[in-house]
Amino acid sequence: MATDLDGTVVGHDGVMSARTVRALAAVEEAGLHLVFVTGRPPRWMAPVVEATGHRGVAICANGGIVYDLHTEQVLETFFIDVATARSVVERLRIAMPAAGFAVERSGDFHHDGSYAHPWPDPDLNRVDRIEQVLDDPIAKLLVRDPTSDSDSMLALATELLGDAVTVTHSNPRDGLLEISAFGVTKASTLARLATELGVEAHEVLAFGDQPNDVAMLRWAGRGYAMGNAHPDVRAAVPRHTGSVGDDGVAQVLEHLLGDGIIAGWT
Repeated sequence: MATDLDGTVVGHDGVMSARTVRALAAVEEAGLHLVFVTGRPPRWMAPVVEATGHRGVAICANGGIVYDLHTEQVLETFFIDVATARSVVERLRIAMPAAGFAVERSGDFHHDGSYAHPWPDPDLNRVDRIEQVLDDPIAKLLVRDPTSDSDSMLALATELLGDAVTVTHSNPRDGLLEISAFGVTKASTLARLATELGVEAHEVLAFGDQPNDVAMLRWAGRGYAMGNAHPDVRAAVPRHTGSVGDDGVAQVLEHLLGDGIIAGWT
């Protein structure tokens, strides 16, 4: 079972409900591999581990990093090379003059002076221009434009950048793009991990709510869009469940486990 975090099993208040925690525990007790597949970097995974007691593997940074939650070690990375990252920044500066830039690696985050940081300590790891920290490959390039919205930015960047990188977003209201190496998505890294575990696509159950989840939901044998999902996500797959506020993931898991479907299916 693979699940996105924020907006899928983690509510908009940042909390995972007790019902969802129980359902995720039941999945592991049924003998399935439980994998969190998220846009979050590894440094944001501690609250999830604390909430669930889960000790396994997470796919972070939209597929850019495979992270062992037990040892807190990076197992594998799929990064954007330096030349590509610099070229993408140069092209987006022209197309999105109001945008600021930030970069994620395995263990650090940097942003430039134009990046509208939404979290505390906005000057932490601040640089004048993001090119100052583009001497090594990166997991994700973040582009934030306070004058636009994520859907509009995604359409513009996808047309502009083509197959140089993979562009997505995880919140239509945030004015934020998340850019990974070309071909790197939640789906690509989940497929790679599944192969290592001896699991085929038709044996994978997945949940998500935003455009960065679409490829994963389409690849999985059973992909569910949340009730609160972005319209593009709901249109992408036929299976839907309740919203995160209504414990939509737990609803599906309780049904599959209660009817013995998971046991027979795997």
